[in-house]
Amino acid sequence: QVQLVESGGGSVQAGGSLRLSCAASGYTYSRNCVGWFRQAPGKEREGVAAINAGNINTYYADSVKGRFTISQDNAGNMVYLQMNSLKPEDTAMYYCAARPSFCSRLRGANEYNYWGQGTQVTVSS
Repeated sequence: QVQLVESGGGSVQAGGSLRLSCAASGYTYSRNCVGWFRQAPGKEREGVAAINAGNINTYYADSVKGRFTISQDNAGNMVYLQMNSLKPEDTAMYYCAARPSFCSRLRGANEYNYWGQGTQVTVSS
């Protein structure tokens, strides 16, 4: 059974940094893609970043390029989202998600099979 567990959320002031972690278990696909999504109250869930297994390719939303970095550990069990220069508009629940095939771009939420429970990020001005 695939399980994704996010951690690392919290409250920071604008300009600060946070690192989110996504721990994956029960996941044995060698060709997979893990993405980070976020959803603010009253808004649709949006893709933030994605990474293919083996750190082969990474993809970012325009709104976070240059500020966020997605990475994966060598074992492929952990995916991280380093968030720098945070802005109040980054406030949202952040989710990691996985799909058993590579991503060729930042794919939509409906193209992922597995989801974590989310971790809250709050950025104050």
